[in-house]
Amino acid sequence: MSVTGAVPTMATHRSETLLFFTLLELAIIVGGARLAAVLARRIGQSAVVGEIIAGILLGPLLLGWIAPKAFNFIFLSAPPEPLQTLSGVALVLLMFQIGLEFDFSHLAVRGNRAIALRVGAACLVVPFAIGLAFGYYSAPILSAQANRFDSALFVATAFSITALPVLGRIMLDLQITRTQLAVIAISAAALNDIVGWLLLALITALSVASFDGVHYGLRILLLGVYILLCFFWLRPLLKMVVRRANLADGRMSRTLFGFLLVMVFISAMMTYALGIFAVFGAFMMGVILFDEPQLVRAWRGRVGDFVSVFFLPIYFTYTGLRTSVEGLASPQLWGWCGITIALATIGKFGAAYFGARRTLDHTSSTILGFMMNTRGLMELVVINVGLDLGVISQQMFTILVLLALVSTVITTPALRFYLPRAGIFVPARR
Repeated sequence: MSVTGAVPTMATHRSETLLFFTLLELAIIVGGARLAAVLARRIGQSAVVGEIIAGILLGPLLLGWIAPKAFNFIFLSAPPEPLQTLSGVALVLLMFQIGLEFDFSHLAVRGNRAIALRVGAACLVVPFAIGLAFGYYSAPILSAQANRFDSALFVATAFSITALPVLGRIMLDLQITRTQLAVIAISAAALNDIVGWLLLALITALSVASFDGVHYGLRILLLGVYILLCFFWLRPLLKMVVRRANLADGRMSRTLFGFLLVMVFISAMMTYALGIFAVFGAFMMGVILFDEPQLVRAWRGRVGDFVSVFFLPIYFTYTGLRTSVEGLASPQLWGWCGITIALATIGKFGAAYFGARRTLDHTSSTILGFMMNTRGLMELVVINVGLDLGVISQQMFTILVLLALVSTVITTPALRFYLPRAGIFVPARR
């Protein structure tokens, strides 16, 4: 009796222990993220910047250095999987919300489509070329242990990435998601990142000598087929379901809410299965329903605040939490860091500016340049892959982390300065 009864007791104890530490982590992450978000907004920054910095400060950089025992107790006493899973769900919901919030009808104008395609292509090709040359030249110094060409390819990909979730979150905070410039930028960033993730998959396969050209080509073909099916078959079906629901009072039924969640999760799984990050499937579901204003209001009222206050800090803070910023121990390395940030910024900003300047005025082109230069946490995903594969060193990893932070920190102040000059209202600092 005692033996058989001990099994569920031990299992229950383990479950309760895991729940305790998960709740402890969530309490600290959500509380710290909200405090950091409030402070960030008071100095004119976006909440997402505060959440990223909070995550880094809660990690080995500050808390782990000042109070290592407390850090180990809070964040290393339980497996990381529960928070990793929650952060993934958070990103999926954020990307659906971003797709839903933007007015993609602006892309019905041929000129706007042309600008988005031109900016997206330029912001991929130019930074990639600069990053490839710089990565190849600097690899013997900054990543001496790695294959020179593999290291250069990863640096080039990091230079090319635009942080679609972070950019979208900044635009949500500034309440500019329905403007022409925001739609052009988010469309160019989506195109940029889809190709960027395909490049990451290609480069990762080349680095581990497992590239299969036929399989890779089939993956791209199936992704194209899935996008067409979403727009020409799934979109009319979903719009019919939404319009049959009673959303006139701004409320969403539980049935419709559950149905939307199921569709978002299935779409995320589909793009994951096709070799693209799950977030793009969620983003696509939002895009195909963006022109249902009653649904947008109902989702914002029922889910938006909970996603923003609970789920998103988990993603942004936890991703920052597992990022170790260390390794620059000499003036020479700090000099290389400055060169890296300057080249990456010039490449991304310049490509967006000149890609847009052919059609738009100086102020609007400058705004697009700052938007597309936002790298944030999607770059951290790329460079974490590179570090795990050994194609970049801890030093290069640290430099690219700082690049991601600097490029994100400068975005909101720059937009607050330039958007009013383009005739776009920006809410005052809170």
